Amino acid sequence: MVSPELIRTYLQEVGDPEIPVLTIIDLGVVQQIYDAEGEWVIELTPTYSGCPAMQQIEADVLTKLQEKGINNARIQHVLSPAWTTDWISEEGRHKLRLYGIAPPVNEPDKSILFAEAPVVPCPKCQSPETKMISLFGSTACKAHYQCLSCKEPFDYFKCLK
Repeated sequence: MVSPELIRTYLQEVGDPEIPVLTIIDLGVVQQIYDAEGEWVIELTPTYSGCPAMQQIEADVLTKLQEKGINNARIQHVLSPAWTTDWISEEGRHKLRLYGIAPPVNEPDKSILFAEAPVVPCPKCQSPETKMISLFGSTACKAHYQCLSCKEPFDYFKCLK
């Protein structure tokens, strides 16, 4: 029997195209899953407006569900409330660190406006002695940092609230 819980379990197998170590469940982009007159609706919230990965995520979700025998599903994009890095699961944050990406710290990065940059610990050695190299990393949602202790470069998943 198909249920929202079963579909959510299947979606734990769908990776984020830009950060393959994360699932879309880890990332927190899956909102509601419900039956609407015999059709399963999967509500997805993009990490930011215009995120190029959303088309791939949508295709991957529908493909995964078809692989599991669910052919009556559609995607609905939900823009409000806007996605926030608070929605990344603890498991997702742990996976980011293991992958070499510093997870977002629990404050928005306002450094370009009026404050000091947040302390971003190195995901390799955990040193707080790091510096931002570039506000933009391998994707627009990441910044590029370097650890001053172990000298390793790393991406930082920017905090969005």
